[in-house]
Amino acid sequence: MLNLGKGGGQPVVEIYVDADACPVKAEIYKVAGRTGCKVWIVANSPLRLPTDCVSELVVVSDGFDAADDWIAERAGATDVVVTADIQLADRCVKHNAVVIGPTGRPFTPDSIGSALATRALMQDLRDMGVVGGGNAPMSQQDKSKFLQTLDQAVQALKAGRRPKFR
Repeated sequence: MLNLGKGGGQPVVEIYVDADACPVKAEIYKVAGRTGCKVWIVANSPLRLPTDCVSELVVVSDGFDAADDWIAERAGATDVVVTADIQLADRCVKHNAVVIGPTGRPFTPDSIGSALATRALMQDLRDMGVVGGGNAPMSQQDKSKFLQTLDQAVQALKAGRRPKFR
């Protein structure tokens, strides 16, 4: 079911941000300010709110997956979720939300299974000491791709359709 604006007009699009370690908050605020979307900033501790868009900070408990639970319980078909957490992405995709990773990678019903499998494999390899470290640092190209993907998703949802990612 679409969340329509007053008078049944354009769908209301909201952006949910798994914010504690999100490296693309500035890009999210830029798109939200330009498109009029509300941003839900969900974190385990207080963060500064942006002034260039409508936003609300939700500080959740330190409990395991508290931010994930809050987002997954609310995100739906006209919403965008920004997260690097593949398990949260899976939960939100199952609720028909549009999910985008910080590098601009969309998580879709077709891609989430392989993302979960890769996550599990990498965890096993880390546990065995075969690989170490975390993700590569964000590049300007990653941020640019994220900005383009987020803008594409928001514009499609506002037009009442699902985004088609390339």
